[in-house]
Amino acid sequence: MSGALQVVATAGHVDHGKSSLVAALTGMDPDRWEEEKRRGLTIDLGFAWTTLPSGREIGFVDVPGHERFVRNMLAGVGPVRLVLFVVAADEGWKPQSEEHLGIVDLLGAGAAVVALTKADLAEGGLVEARLREIGERLAGTALEGAPVVPCSAATGAGIEDLRSALDELARTAPPEPETDRPRLHVDRSFSVAGAGTVVTGTLAGGALSVGDEVAIFPSGRTVRIRGLQSHRRTMEEARSVSRVAASLAGTPRDAVSRGDVVARPQQWRPTSRLEVRLRPIRSLRDPLTARGAYKLYLGAAERDVRLHLYDRRELAPGTEGFARLKLDEPVIAAVGDPFVLRESGRRATVAGGEVLDADPPHRPGAAATRLEARRHLAPHDLAEVLVAERTAVRSTDLPPLTGSSPGAIRAAERVGAWWVRDEALEETRDALTRLLAERHAGNPLVPGFPMDEAAAELAGTLGTLRPALEAGLLPALLAHLEARRDVVREGTLLRLPGHQVGLGDREEEAQKLVAAVASGEPTPPDAAELGRLGFDRDLVDAACATGLLVRVSQELVVTPAFAARAEELARRGAATPSGLTVSRFRELLGTTRKYALPLLGWLDARGVTRREGDVRRAG
Repeated sequence: MSGALQVVATAGHVDHGKSSLVAALTGMDPDRWEEEKRRGLTIDLGFAWTTLPSGREIGFVDVPGHERFVRNMLAGVGPVRLVLFVVAADEGWKPQSEEHLGIVDLLGAGAAVVALTKADLAEGGLVEARLREIGERLAGTALEGAPVVPCSAATGAGIEDLRSALDELARTAPPEPETDRPRLHVDRSFSVAGAGTVVTGTLAGGALSVGDEVAIFPSGRTVRIRGLQSHRRTMEEARSVSRVAASLAGTPRDAVSRGDVVARPQQWRPTSRLEVRLRPIRSLRDPLTARGAYKLYLGAAERDVRLHLYDRRELAPGTEGFARLKLDEPVIAAVGDPFVLRESGRRATVAGGEVLDADPPHRPGAAATRLEARRHLAPHDLAEVLVAERTAVRSTDLPPLTGSSPGAIRAAERVGAWWVRDEALEETRDALTRLLAERHAGNPLVPGFPMDEAAAELAGTLGTLRPALEAGLLPALLAHLEARRDVVREGTLLRLPGHQVGLGDREEEAQKLVAAVASGEPTPPDAAELGRLGFDRDLVDAACATGLLVRVSQELVVTPAFAARAEELARRGAATPSGLTVSRFRELLGTTRKYALPLLGWLDARGVTRREGDVRRAG
């Protein structure tokens, strides 16, 4: 069966009959462990499913109600948005009822049905009193207005009414968005003979198929899906939202555990920092502060976390704010993911909220302003906002950071493997143009500006681009500006398109340089000798660039007349049957081997001659 299934999580106080109710609805006992049987309470996650009157199939994650096992309850509820909330008619609202309501409210439950269980044990008008109490308790929460169905698992009274209410819940529940970004939140891992390591969890965000290559996060270990089951049915493809068991080929049992995520390798990136919208639970008595030890519950993961509030020192119940969470171990998170915070010392739920940035900058800057802009984002706008925030983003970073790889981004341009904000691109062009113009004006003898110096200058000038420049943006940026004809790149040098080397007020000095070279030919002064004579390297380069001299090698320059004479002699000698040797060329030119060798190398490079062993032939 490949269709999407609805998954419902149970919630409520210990011993209010959640497991008995699920058993009455499904005919399955969700309590899996012997200790659960012995103690009569659910300490880990149980699973069961049934077909409703409409033919729609629904699965239950039966979670524990005892205070000590709330962490397991969070693992079950975290990825699920539909809730079956249970309150016993004979006992009424209890402390864990309030905490569980706070949790499903903080996690943003999409819809719910409330079962008023053990109605057969309520005498007189107690059922009506409980109905009124529940309505008052649910007011102002995500469960406000949820239908409340009196029932009894022991007698069967009201069970069919509850099934009808669940059928309506499943029918009207908003569909899970298909983002083609599947994520299986692992809440159990075990070994099965013949199947190897098996993981179970709630699949959301898309489909997974047998044979898919996936990664186990946060480790990143790559594995292959060997088989898939949902509700004990073998399938080739599992779709969200559904309870899924996946066997993983070649995976040791200890390579995956609760809290891990199975997903496509390139679509997610582990993170140890989160920026969030934070809201204290309504039953919190004292304001929430950064002091204390907290645990984060996100999906099926549990992490120790340090809390830093933005723009305030505390959050009172009934208010909300922005915060940064620093985790002891990485998790897989997406923008919009709900989470819960519990205080470790009191073992109490204190707050929850939603992730606004799963990979925030190390230096938050004006974080509250930035996060306020993220609060009401549609998923398809996230890539645009990310580029606007960071100025430049690698295209390969967009899928793990935003969940998409857009073909176009408004107000940004594709620059090689990067997306760069239009404003920053123009700012870069202007800054680089100014730098080159200033360099050309101050150093007319220099043909261009070294690229590494340009990078350092730009990083200092364009603070918002510094991280991207340090991460390798410059080559792509320069290629983009060169294609637009804003700059010219020659080797490792940059120049403006109209720049030409000029001698300016050093014309007379250049003529002296040429005279010094000519007077020494056919054994002219080399670079070191020219330096001792007072001619700097910039002047020599400028004389070559303007055609006053010809550069033969890094160490040797000659006059154009001498270069032409050397070329003519080489052509004639190379055209003879015996070819041209170094010795013969030296004799013809009247020079030494020190000059003959680089001259022949220069002629070879230009195709005038062609070396064959010890002789040169006509090129």
